[in-house]
Amino acid sequence: MKNIFSLSAIVILLLPTLSSCETEAERARRIEREARIEQERLERLRKIAYEDSVEAVRVEQERLRRIEEERIRQEQLAAERERERIKREKEAAERARYINNYLTTGTKPWKACFGSSNSCSGYSCSKIQVKASYSSDVIVTIKRNSKVFRHGYIRKGDMYTFNLPDGTYQPFFYYGRGWNPNKEMPSSTCSSLKGGFIEGENFDKDYPQELRGQILSYELILQENGNFSTKPSSAREAL
Repeated sequence: MKNIFSLSAIVILLLPTLSSCETEAERARRIEREARIEQERLERLRKIAYEDSVEAVRVEQERLRRIEEERIRQEQLAAERERERIKREKEAAERARYINNYLTTGTKPWKACFGSSNSCSGYSCSKIQVKASYSSDVIVTIKRNSKVFRHGYIRKGDMYTFNLPDGTYQPFFYYGRGWNPNKEMPSSTCSSLKGGFIEGENFDKDYPQELRGQILSYELILQENGNFSTKPSSAREAL
């Protein structure tokens, strides 16, 4: 009996040793599995690193794009400020040059577009007399059939007479101060109209008037209970 118990004890002691052993095939599979796991881990790390680098490049490109857009915007603002500065300086120089400039009464500054005639021969003639106010020079344009038929510059306080064949005419009044001969003016009939006031511009008009051997007089002076009241107009309508 003593020997049997001893043998059993030996068997029990050997079992852990046998269970901890692995075959060469098992060991190879384990190593392969661990290697695959490590490879997958490395692949994940490389993928993460690549994605991080791609994102980093994208972020950097976006940052550089915003910097470039801001640079362009600032350059455009600087260019616009420079254009505005040059424009203001030019306008200031022109104002200083022309603010006290004026033409003599009867001058036809737009004769290249509207002609310079002021004559009417025969018996079927009428007249339009215009007396300018004492505060502003004025150019009068007189339209016939929607086209400027007569025009003339009248110095403040002066009077000028337009001679016209009988017909229906509509007078327009362009007031202002400081005559600039180079100023471009909008016109519905002439694309190269130059010359205009640089300060206090205003356009008025009267209704069309039919004249038959008559004299129509305008006195452009503010008066209480006057018998004539002008209506607002514009450069394109008057010219």
